[in-house]
Amino acid sequence: MAIKDRIIGAGFAALSATGLHRLASSVTHGRGAILMFHHVRPWRPALPGFTPNRLLEITPEFLDAVIGLVKRLGFEIVTLDEALRRIEQPRGERFAALTFDDGYRDTRDHALPVLEQRNAAFTMFVATGFAERRARLWWLELEEAVRRADRIEWRGAVLPTGAPDQKMRAFITLYNELRAGPEARLLETIGALAEQWNVDGAGLVERLCLDWAEIAALSRHPLATIGAHSVSHKMLAKWPPDVPRAEMGDSKREIEARIGAPVSHFAYPVGDPTSAGRREFDLARDMGFASAVTTRPGMIFSGHRDHRFALPRVSINGNWQDLRYVEMLLSGAPFALWNRGRRLNVA
Repeated sequence: MAIKDRIIGAGFAALSATGLHRLASSVTHGRGAILMFHHVRPWRPALPGFTPNRLLEITPEFLDAVIGLVKRLGFEIVTLDEALRRIEQPRGERFAALTFDDGYRDTRDHALPVLEQRNAAFTMFVATGFAERRARLWWLELEEAVRRADRIEWRGAVLPTGAPDQKMRAFITLYNELRAGPEARLLETIGALAEQWNVDGAGLVERLCLDWAEIAALSRHPLATIGAHSVSHKMLAKWPPDVPRAEMGDSKREIEARIGAPVSHFAYPVGDPTSAGRREFDLARDMGFASAVTTRPGMIFSGHRDHRFALPRVSINGNWQDLRYVEMLLSGAPFALWNRGRRLNVA
């Protein structure tokens, strides 16, 4: 288990043992929450013991359980448009908005039946380059390359990859070092690894992501809202200003043309402070979006009405598929600690 997961686990254990999250929830739960999902599908690991992207995947059964918990806790599931309307109000019932990133087929195939049964509205954020098969799922390319490799040479050293635990350490090393630098270098390095180990990156996108006809069909579903998630899933803050402007504006226009409806909401790819900041928040406003969501952790408070382009989300993490943990998150207490007491993390 990675150090970050151990820290998260220790925090969950402490809150569970003390029950402090319940005591604090009246102050920390805010007006509502925007939940973030990626893959929803039956769990079939390609290599047991080596599941570096597990955090991006939950089972349909857990999605159903989470929606049930959300409703039991008194959150009304609403569209993002309705969530924005409620943020404008000084008080009212708590709400939750459900969001699914990237435009995966399993959102339709495995999440949608659960959402239909629960009558739960949702937003799917589409990266147009995935629909057009010209963007890359580089984090999955890296996983597949490490899975296939028997060793990887990196910065003059050798990363052993014989056993699953060695593969996990190699993935974490590569991922963390590449993520900390320029994205152009990340893409070049992972592309070279994928070529070396015969990873079909285009095939990954074709197999996992909806195409335009499928997205257009889903957009007509009464529970669905389609949002934009850039063209090529770039970490926008790492690029010169013309790149995020094109990534955001072109994706909005292309989706609107394909589905024949306005696109009002945007999700920043990766979405942490190194990937989206003040420049990108201002761009989202200037591009005519009604809101934009980050991956910064937090609940929604009334103060977010003035920061609709820097909205936090609650990540439903596949490494922690336990309703006790989701209940803790929805109390808002972990985020109050994470954000050092700040209700808004918008800088």
